[in-house]
Amino acid sequence: MTRPGAAGPGRVDAGPPGHGIAGVRDAGAFLARLVRLDPGAPIRLRPAGVPGRTALWARLPWQVLVVRTVAAAAAAEPDVDATVAAAELLAELERGGGALPARRDADWRWPLPPPRSRAVETLPAGDLRRIADAAAGTLRTATEHGVAGRAVGQRALRDALLDHVAVLVTPDDPPGPPVEVPQRLVQGLVRMGFLGAGEAPPDGGVHVRVAGRWVGLVGPYGAAWSQKATDLVVTPTGGRPKG
Repeated sequence: MTRPGAAGPGRVDAGPPGHGIAGVRDAGAFLARLVRLDPGAPIRLRPAGVPGRTALWARLPWQVLVVRTVAAAAAAEPDVDATVAAAELLAELERGGGALPARRDADWRWPLPPPRSRAVETLPAGDLRRIADAAAGTLRTATEHGVAGRAVGQRALRDALLDHVAVLVTPDDPPGPPVEVPQRLVQGLVRMGFLGAGEAPPDGGVHVRVAGRWVGLVGPYGAAWSQKATDLVVTPTGGRPKG
């Protein structure tokens, strides 16, 4: 007689769900940077749209979505879509474990950009690094010395810098309206390490892409996406994850 819950003839007890990540080093680098920026950040694991790959999505404290695609284990569930605590998943990877941490699906409250996008420009990685460094230097100087001799709160300065249009792209083929790349996208790409260690990424540049009302910067090791400020919506905390 087969006991309730036991694996019967022809059945395999799958046990607890696993995270299904084979690219542990890549995932660990992504998670470590994320946890430094936001120790309580949730991380969403979902299919990347190509076989053998898992997409790791997160939201940075300055309202930018970032994603890195890593190798998936051969036995990974192909349709898994789960949100967990980034710190807990990082700890599981560091100890060499394969278990999926406790699911926190209700913690994911943001839509994702559409799966299809189009490239409108390619930017030199070195230029984006310099833009990010200049913004950081401006923030430090203004915080220490004020603006025009007047003290200004660091948060107000930070928000103003993040909203600043760092790059304005005018599409040529096909022609279209200018695409604004805000500083917050540049900071997301650089601070998450998506440009790598060198001045020039392997593919020679960073791609500016648009998908509906989303704008993204796609580097060799990940992408940062944001919506126009006027298009942001408040999503209820209950129910299923959006996007």
